[in-house]
This record gives sequence, C-alpha cells and structure tokens, in this order.
Amino acid sequence: MSKINMENLGLSQRFVTEATLYEGLYIGRIVSQYKNLYKVVTENGGITAEVSGKFRFSVKTMSDYPTVGDFVMIDRNEDIDGNAIIHHVLTRKSALIRRAAGTSHDEQILASNIDTVFICMSLNNDLNVRRLERYLGVAWDSGANPVIVLTKSDLCNNLSGKLAEINTIACGVDVITTSSRNQNGYLPVKKYIDHGKTIAFVGSSGVGKSTLINRLIGENILETKEIRDDDKGRHTTTRRELFVLPNGGIVIDTPGMRELGIESADLTKTFVDIEELSAKCKFNDCTHTHEPKCAVQEAINNGLLSKERFESYLKLKKEVKYEGLNSKQIEKEKLNEIFKEFGGMKSARKMLKEKKKSNRKF
Repeated sequence: MSKINMENLGLSQRFVTEATLYEGLYIGRIVSQYKNLYKVVTENGGITAEVSGKFRFSVKTMSDYPTVGDFVMIDRNEDIDGNAIIHHVLTRKSALIRRAAGTSHDEQILASNIDTVFICMSLNNDLNVRRLERYLGVAWDSGANPVIVLTKSDLCNNLSGKLAEINTIACGVDVITTSSRNQNGYLPVKKYIDHGKTIAFVGSSGVGKSTLINRLIGENILETKEIRDDDKGRHTTTRRELFVLPNGGIVIDTPGMRELGIESADLTKTFVDIEELSAKCKFNDCTHTHEPKCAVQEAINNGLLSKERFESYLKLKKEVKYEGLNSKQIEKEKLNEIFKEFGGMKSARKMLKEKKKSNRKF
C-alpha cells in the first residue's frame, strides 16, 4: 500500500519537530468531525478517532478540543481495532475563531492551521460592507491572510460601484471577483492556492462557497443551492470539512453564517485608515468625539472617512472590549467609561464621598 505524502496535507517541519516530543505516537491531520468523532488522515490513510479520557479531563475551554485542520498525535496510524485515540493537539500556527452560540463566552474554532482566509460575499443584495469588516477583523486575528472573494458577479448591475465601495474598507486586502455561470469563473482564486497551503472558505449561506470548492476539486462533492429571492441563503454546508485538491493545496469549507459573533479581532489591520488618523490627533487618548484637533473627526467632516465606517469601528471595538466578561464585569466597564473624565468609577466615587462630607459641614 502506497504511503500518503503528508506534506500534501500541509505537514511542515514545524509540526514534525514538535511531534518528536511524543514518543510512540503518530501524527495525523483532522479532516472532518461529527459530534465526538473525528476523521484523521495519516500516512497510511484515514481513520476514525476520539479524544482520550485524560485529554477530555484536562480541557479547560471548548477551543482546547481538536478541530478541523489540527495536527494531532494519535496512538496508531492504521484503521484497526476500533477508534484511534487522540492524545495531543499540536500547537496551532493559526486559528479562525468566532464566539460560540449562546450566552457563554466560549470560543468556537472554525478552522486551524490555515494560510489564507477566503471571505466570500455575493455581489447581489447580500453584500454588506459592515459585515465584511467583522469578517476581516476575525480573519486578521486568526494569523492567516484574508482575501475578499466576491461571487456571482454576473448578477451585479453595478460592479464598478460595488468594487469602489469595498475598496474603501479593504485596506491592503486583495479583492477578486468570480462567477459561477462562467465555467472558468473560479480561476481568479487558483493563484492563491499552492502545494501544502491551506485555505479556509467563510461567508454567509448561499454565497457560492461550495460551488467554488467543487470547481477547484473538479467534481460536485458539496451540495449547492441558489440564494432564494429574499436573499437569505440556504444552509448547504452543515459541518466543517477539509479537502485535498488534485493539483495541490487544501481547502476547508465552513458552515454559512449570517452573523459572526466576535470573540477577538484585529481591528488595527481592519481599520488601518482610522488607526493612522488616530496617530495624528492632538491627544494620545483622543476618543474622537469632542476633542479639539481630532484628525478622525476632521476626516469625517472633509468626506475622507465615512461616518458609517467610524461607527462600525466603535461598535466592534466595544464588542471586542466586552468579550469574555460576565454581565457584572461588563456593567463595571460601562460605568468606568461613563466616569472616564473623572478618572474612572473609583475616582468618581471618592469625589462624591468628599462632596457629601463637604455638604454636611454646611
């Protein structure tokens, strides 16, 4: 039986070196997950695996569990005698993270060890630059490089106008357009795919991620559905899955997301234009609201920066700031923000106490 070249699966010397720490175990990469079971590919082929009891006991957060794209150390590299056992997850070089659904602040890792994130958006009424800013913040934070992929260009009546709007917020990110109607409409994405490199596809349901991946693979592996007339895409991909492309490269498909809860985000790269303007403000701690000689407000007044983009920046900054805090901690942060000009809530309370003492004397 011929061996699988693990380099084609993205295995680099970095992971090989770390794997030597775990004697008696074998390295594999997770290509899919269903509940508590994982499909892992090793040099001898695919096997089904589960985490060890010791691993489960040591887990502190949901993000500690293995996920699609992880390189893991397992007790065998052949499909024999039941499920293989995962003992370790090798250190991730990158991770695409969003906030898990619900009221908890757990992280959900959409894909790991990725080199490029394709942020897919349809060039119809689904296009939303504010949502795109959220995706960019999460993508930059992952450690991978984002690329904006605009799909269904054949459905767009004002392509130049849409591109101009997106370029105002892309800030150093490549923007490419594709069309599923044209048999070669997927070719612009191919130049980003290279031997051993991993690309994750993210975006709302129905924007054409699965169609693009099918074209790259060369066969219809993933189910595809058109966006309905109300522009709310149908969920076709229901779980994350990794595919090795015939001509080299690896892609990870992720479930469609209408909303992207932010656990952490790199806003300095997403809003590099605002960060650069902030450096020109008179005051280092400028809030860009009422201070004199505020470069950000001057740019808004002069039409160089849209008010909507600045408001999006403030909204995401606040969202990231409060992530990971419980309701009591969030309330404390908000009060500190309110009393900021008095030196924080603690100083404000001290000032109120002194004022009460002063009033009693009279």
